[in-house]
Amino acid sequence: MLKKFLSAGQEELVKEERDVLFRLNGILSAIQATEEDKEIIAREARRLDELFMVVVVGEFNAGKSAFINALLGSEVLEEGVTPTTHKIHVIKYGDSPTREERDGILYVFYPAPWLKDLNIVDTPGTNAVLREHQVITEKFVPHSDFVLFVTSADRPFTESERLFIGLIRDWGKKLVAVVNKADLLKDEKSKVEVLDFVREHLKEAIAAEPEVFLVSSRLAKEARRGNDLSKWEESGMPEVEQFLQKSLTEKERVRLKLTTPLQVSERIARRYLSALDEQKRLLAGDLETVHEINRQIENYEREMRTQFVYHLSHVENVLNKMENRGNQFFEETIRLTRIFDMLNAEKIRGEFERKVVADTAHQVERQINDLIDWMVSQDFRQWRQIASLVEERMSKRSKPQVGLLNREFERRRKELLESVGESAKKAVETYDREAEARELADSVQSAVAQAALVEVGAIGLGTILVKVLATTMADFTGILAASTLAAVGLYLIPARKRKAQKKLHESTEKLRRELRQALQDEFEIELQRSIRRIRDALAPYTSFVESEEEKLAEQTETLKGILEEIQELQQRVQ
Repeated sequence: MLKKFLSAGQEELVKEERDVLFRLNGILSAIQATEEDKEIIAREARRLDELFMVVVVGEFNAGKSAFINALLGSEVLEEGVTPTTHKIHVIKYGDSPTREERDGILYVFYPAPWLKDLNIVDTPGTNAVLREHQVITEKFVPHSDFVLFVTSADRPFTESERLFIGLIRDWGKKLVAVVNKADLLKDEKSKVEVLDFVREHLKEAIAAEPEVFLVSSRLAKEARRGNDLSKWEESGMPEVEQFLQKSLTEKERVRLKLTTPLQVSERIARRYLSALDEQKRLLAGDLETVHEINRQIENYEREMRTQFVYHLSHVENVLNKMENRGNQFFEETIRLTRIFDMLNAEKIRGEFERKVVADTAHQVERQINDLIDWMVSQDFRQWRQIASLVEERMSKRSKPQVGLLNREFERRRKELLESVGESAKKAVETYDREAEARELADSVQSAVAQAALVEVGAIGLGTILVKVLATTMADFTGILAASTLAAVGLYLIPARKRKAQKKLHESTEKLRRELRQALQDEFEIELQRSIRRIRDALAPYTSFVESEEEKLAEQTETLKGILEEIQELQQRVQ
């Protein structure tokens, strides 16, 4: 157990690390991180109670198992020219050699002094024939405290090894390279060339000066069996042992042991912080699309109101023209020279309806139909604009994040965007202008009928005229008996004319007012219905974007806070 090596201050650090790992896993669950990443953090928390771990990696047939056997001084692991290690082997101290498999990992216990202070892990080759063998190795690297990279002198630092070294570098692991099978090299010059080759390429791969050792595991094992000191020196193993003993002191092992969980946590936290930033960037674009749609709706509403006044004026102009014709008719009709025509009230009323009322009703109806067509056309145009905006936004996807799938976020966003897009697309594809216009026309017709537009004659202009003329003639008869004909022209007829014109104006104004109100009411109902349909389609997506933006802000702050704690702990560990 690690605890026996810890001071009180180090125990406190372990406690704080375990707490920050627990809280990191909590936020990873909240942001729907992959199960693999959550398990990595959970495993790091469990490993805080375990001994220092040295992980041996390299291609199969590089001699990893042989090197471990040479280091331990016994045939602890199976060796061969084919991939013999197809599982993770964790070599621990035990009073007697035993083996035990748990959760797919083979634990090998052996009474070697080295193993009292650390555990050694042998991994499948990085270029294993079976891909899952390499995956096992790659998954185990994050949990190593120290990496021994073994390459073969006859094929040093291959392309697959270079790629694997990049993985080790990304996890920030301390690494030492061992070039095995030195006995295959014929002379000193070849040895120097191989060492220089590995050192140069390793330095380039890890961006640091590497420790590289040239060894022969075969010679080391022969030396131990024959107790041959010179062969032991020739094997190169003494330099490796001395380096490990010097480098992996108790203090250094504890430091690296406490550093490993923090390195792993920092890397994962930064990756998910980057993923959250990508989600925020995507949502910022979504939110701008929502705002743009709302701006279009506001512009649509404002423009519709402005244009409605223009279309309404056309309707009112029809009534204005009718009133002007009526005034002109009274000027020409109610006068002394037409006194005998005025005796025939029905004739005058017929002329009034023919010359004044004329086709006013049809003209009003035509203007209202134009108004309806305009409203339907604008509604259709608005849906097309919404569909275009949503279609463009649906093409935007978050950048793929390594180890972060964001499946739920992407699924929900895609689902809601498609819902809005489908509503807009369906509205456009199934938009029946005739049916919409017919429905709106029926509604308007009902409202206009209440404004006495079923027939323009309903305002009673013809009836008014007959009554005015009848009164005029009654007064005329009485005056004629009492006075002269001139008195009729000077007093009676102008007064009756003004009365008729006033009544015409009042009746027309009443019709104009009621008609305007009826059309205004129907316009408002239709406009709000159109806007409500768009907002209803947009509402779930708007709610999702706004809530996700708020949630992401909270998650980002939480993750940043944990990352700062991790960095502060790293400084204390160092």
